[in-house]
Amino acid sequence: MKVDELIKARSGIRLDVGCGANKQGPDWVGMDIQSLPGVDIVHDWNVHPWPLPDECVLVAMCSHVLEHVPPVVLDNGKTRLLFIEFMNDLWRVLKPDAELAIAMPHGSSQGYLQDPTHCNSCNETTWAYFDPLEPNTAGLLYKFYRPKPWRIKFLTWAPNGNMEVVLVKRREDPSYNA
Repeated sequence: MKVDELIKARSGIRLDVGCGANKQGPDWVGMDIQSLPGVDIVHDWNVHPWPLPDECVLVAMCSHVLEHVPPVVLDNGKTRLLFIEFMNDLWRVLKPDAELAIAMPHGSSQGYLQDPTHCNSCNETTWAYFDPLEPNTAGLLYKFYRPKPWRIKFLTWAPNGNMEVVLVKRREDPSYNA
């Protein structure tokens, strides 16, 4: 079944970004830069917008993907915040209140440092930059970049291991930028 048929038949899809040959399951839609078994959408996740309509995703998974997304790139002399663009495009394709599950190595761990393709060092505080109502920072970190708004639902981490995060797509609210 084609992706657009899945969206229509199921009122949305489950999206596995960067699935490689290990997609979450047969009822998931896999997106990866490589044409591998199980990949339904061959697309470079750093090229935005993604070839998906707005609010078509019920739940998304990024398992060991975000550490490969460059935080910043120069594009014709202009600085682009590619990691924020990535997160904003994920936000765009998710339905309101949908969840994004993230698994990645903690930015200070040996697992992060050993891989020469890792370029985006995230830690437990990174996610506060995406949550305008994050209680530990009073939403102050969000105001630096003002990405699309997320809520941190779950966060566990070990500085010598992995980090797992569940973010929920918040609806936009002008008060977040006040």
